[in-house]
Formats: sequence, structure tokens, C-alpha cells
Amino acid sequence: MQRKDKGFTLIELVVVIAILAILIGLLVPSYTKYVEQSRESTDLANVRAAYDEMMAAINLDGEDPKTATQTVQLKQKINDWQSAKTITIAGISHTVGESNTENWEGTPGAGGQCVVSLNADNSVKFIWSGGNGSGVKSYPFNIKANNLQGPLHESGVLNGLDSYYEFDSRCKFSSEGRVDRIKSHIKPDSLLNYGTWAYLRRPGTTDSYLFWTSVNTDKVGAGKTIPVLINVGNQFYISQTTTATRNPATPANKYVAISDHLYYSKDFKNILQQGTPYSTLEEAYKAYEKLLTNGEYEKYKDTLPES
Repeated sequence: MQRKDKGFTLIELVVVIAILAILIGLLVPSYTKYVEQSRESTDLANVRAAYDEMMAAINLDGEDPKTATQTVQLKQKINDWQSAKTITIAGISHTVGESNTENWEGTPGAGGQCVVSLNADNSVKFIWSGGNGSGVKSYPFNIKANNLQGPLHESGVLNGLDSYYEFDSRCKFSSEGRVDRIKSHIKPDSLLNYGTWAYLRRPGTTDSYLFWTSVNTDKVGAGKTIPVLINVGNQFYISQTTTATRNPATPANKYVAISDHLYYSKDFKNILQQGTPYSTLEEAYKAYEKLLTNGEYEKYKDTLPES
């Protein structure tokens, strides 16, 4: 008798596998697109919520619109928008491929972020960027290092000094090489390796004030108003100062200091009162960065430290 329970032949198995592969190939892109659209929907919801939180902080809590900002880490895994051709947030619409506007800058990227802030006219601005794999923006310095006073004290330059001093990084000649001694104690990953800084103390003040700006004061010149990040004690401030010439009668030692002479403690207090306080370097630097990328000091945006 003949057996009729034959199995599949090799050719039949190959054909079935080929058909399954084709079906999977057709379905995977659709599934991937669906998942990505879901991620983008979450990102948009988070950005809208961040905008609402920022406006609530301004209108209800009295936060300064100039420095108010919210940052949203994006969940999307594919660059640019996949879910729609035109995106609308807070009444601002932007179409894929459209160039930057006053209210919309950059393109969202995998692991990137969206920074929500306000323009000078109080209109909203969204700044989109790609990520570095972690979704966290990187800086060329240690943004978590809050001790900016370390180089001053570790250098030993204060030994035997009176209660007031001024050490400016642009100074070409300082007694006993004090400025160079301070520089030698600045760590490679410190913010102080960029721009211009000065340690200041005057009679009537009990603390050392560190003034930092991303601007090269020698290039900017004297009599210019510049943004500054200030550290005194455990507090940070974002304010502004006016540059001034030092040693004008000695051309070889002439330089432009980060600030005009501050003779009294009230001079320091006035600068701090004009600014906004922050509890960490990270918070203060982000506010400083905003002033230069989306504020009244945009002309200095090219001076920001770059990775």
C-alpha cells in the first residue's frame, strides 16, 4: 500500500519562508512608523506642557520672561518629523523643510531636545536640536562644577594680601605673577578656560566675587555693556557690567577689564540686584546661554564655548 501522509518538500518550505519574509518586509516599516509617530506625539505633548508651565511661572509666580525657559528631552528615534508635514504648538506652525523663523529654530533629532523660551517681544520660541546619544546636551566644560572659587584659594595668591584685590584674566602683568598662578590652578574642564574672568574684592565686602563672561574683553573694547555670570559664596547671578581700560598710560600692559572699577560694597550689590539669582552653575549658565542665543546679547552668541 502507498503512504499518503507526505510532508512539505524543500521547495515548498522555501516558498513559504519567502512569502513570510515579504510580508514582514511590508509590515515592519508601517509598524516602525506607527511607533515613531507615537513617540513624536509624546514629544509634542511634553513640549506643549512645558510651554504651559513656563507661562504659568511667568504669569503666576513672577518669573522673569527674559530668563524663563523649559527644556524637553525628546523621545523620538528618527530625525525630523514623521507624523505630520506641518506641526503646530502654541499657535506657532512650522512645515518640514521650512527655514528657521523667529519662533522656530532647528530640527528635532534622535535623542535631542527642545528648548522653550520667549523672544524679546514675548512671543514664544522653540529651539530644536539633535542629541549625542544620551539625549543630554554636552558642554566643553564641567557644568556641574559649582566651585569656581577654587583656583583663587588653591593658588595661594591671597597670602599676605589686604582685604581687597582685583585679578583679571586679561591682565598682562600682575605683581608676583598672581594672575598666572591662578591660571595654573584652573582645571582643564573648567568654565574659566573660556572667555574672560576676574576675582574681585573691595573694602566692605566679605566675600570674593567671580565675574565671568564668554566675551574677549580686549576685542570688545572699553565702555561696552556685556553679560556676566557672577559667583559669590554658593550663589550665582546673571547680570551685566561695563568694560573698562586698565593701565592706559602703559601700552605694553594695557588691557580691557571685565568691569569698571567697583570701589564700594554697594557697587557689587547694585550689579547683583540688576541680575537674576541661581543656585547652581548649570542653571546660571543656561540662563546666560539664553541671553546670547535668544536675548539682548545675540551679537555675542558666537563667543559661547563650543564642544
